[in-house]
Order: sequence, then C-alpha cells, then structure tokens
Amino acid sequence: MKLVMIMDKRRCYGCNGCTVACKQANATPPGTFYTKTLTEEHGKFPNSKIGYMPLICNHCDDAPCVEVCPTKASKKLADGTVQVTASECIGCKQCMEACPYDARFFNSEDAPTYWGMKGQDAYEKLRSGEHVSGTVDKCTFCAPRREKGLPPACVETCPAIARIFGDLDDPKSEVSKIFRQYKPKPYRPEEGTKPSVFYIE
Repeated sequence: MKLVMIMDKRRCYGCNGCTVACKQANATPPGTFYTKTLTEEHGKFPNSKIGYMPLICNHCDDAPCVEVCPTKASKKLADGTVQVTASECIGCKQCMEACPYDARFFNSEDAPTYWGMKGQDAYEKLRSGEHVSGTVDKCTFCAPRREKGLPPACVETCPAIARIFGDLDDPKSEVSKIFRQYKPKPYRPEEGTKPSVFYIE
C-alpha cells in the first residue's frame, strides 16, 4: 500500500475549507494548522493572476524528520505515511528543523488562539488530551478517520474536488488513474525526499 494525495491546483480557489475541516477533525492546538493554502501571484501587473498552493505534510519516503529523530518517535509506516508516537517524543524539535516543508508543529500550552488570546478555546479544551504538550505534532493523513473507512477531512470537504487521496499501489484506484493521466509533480523535488503528495499545475 502506498497512500498518496494529489493536489489539483487548477481546481483550488483558496476557500480554505480544507483548513477548517482539518482543524475541526483533529482539534489541533491553538495556532496549529496541519494544512493551509497559500495565495500566489503569477506574472506581472497588468498580466498577473492569482493562484493557490495547498500545503500539507508530504509523508516522504526518504523523510529527513524520521532520520534525525533521536528516539525514533517519528516513523515511516507500511502504508506510506509518516507518524509520530507522542509517548516517545522528547520535544527536541530536530524533526521540525529537518522538515523542508515546514509541516511539523510543537504543542505549546501558551500558543495564541485565532483571536490572539492565550490558551485554548472550548473545543480545543474538550479534545486537548489528543495532543500532548511538549511534543511535536503533524498531519497523519487523518489516521483515525481512515480506520473508520473515511477519507481525510480535507479531501472530503473540498468543494472543488481539488484533493484526490488513495492507494497508488492499486491500479484501479482513482488516485492511480489520475496519476497516470496527468503525471503530477512533487513540491520542491530538489529536496530528494520522495514525497507522497503531488501537484497538478
């Protein structure tokens, strides 16, 4: 099994529904967003146009975050995803420094909320036990949802169907068909990480 996500940038219109859905599904700590969408400007005025760049953990095959972790809390699993075992994480942040995609986050008790206030809001407090303070956290490709047979929240929510998720090793899967048809490219291939997230321009 090789779980991958394809981002179709032609379809994305920057609504950030993925960001909100991810926040709700994972109840991430204040200020932590596993996925986000950046606004890009292409060309020069008056012939410029706006584009959008959705970003997420790339679940790399050659993950530098896994290589530098001194306790092996960061692991590459058989399904192709990279996961963090909180009980083994010592919060040294070496993985954060090693990640070329800025896709890891440190769980801090005093991070600001959406409104600039210190501490957690009601929903974050309700599910705060899912994110251990003093450890590093990241996108899991919604592992708890996948265990229930559901796709990642960002994929299910995207109104433009700009995110396609599935098993690349299954030739009949939608993601495999789209991969063969459009030949999507990884983000920052020069990093040599062999990511599991690809983009259609």
